[in-house]
Amino acid sequence: MHNGRPDIVLIEDNRHDAEFTIRALQRNGIVNPLIHLKDGEEALDFFFCKGAFRSRSIHDLPKIVLLDIKIPKLSGIEVLKRIKEHAATKIIPVVLLTSSREEKDIMESYQLGANSYVVKPMDFAGFQKAVADMGLYWLLVNRVPNDV
Repeated sequence: MHNGRPDIVLIEDNRHDAEFTIRALQRNGIVNPLIHLKDGEEALDFFFCKGAFRSRSIHDLPKIVLLDIKIPKLSGIEVLKRIKEHAATKIIPVVLLTSSREEKDIMESYQLGANSYVVKPMDFAGFQKAVADMGLYWLLVNRVPNDV
């Protein structure tokens, strides 16, 4: 687990996809602090400073959340909804990084405030490029308020 304020929050239950994501970021020079969370409950504990994260400040917001839809305990859609309905966390950019191509998932994600929806490419080279492009955009190009 990362100590301090992570720039990137990766919420992914599939160990291989999480490793691919982290490796893709690192191979492209994106070595910002990252925390990997494995289910919806752990994610909400992180964002709302409960359980193992109770000593964390809710105001230490990450620069980007990479969120899978199909995660245990609470779905990625439910995590997105809760992040975006809370005043302290709704400003956080959330990118759905998922294997779901279902139109209902895409529509619901945007209706709930997703900032982007990316379908995971099947091959590692495509996956690496998609993750690198996302990381570069959200961490280097995108501007956020100074408090984030």
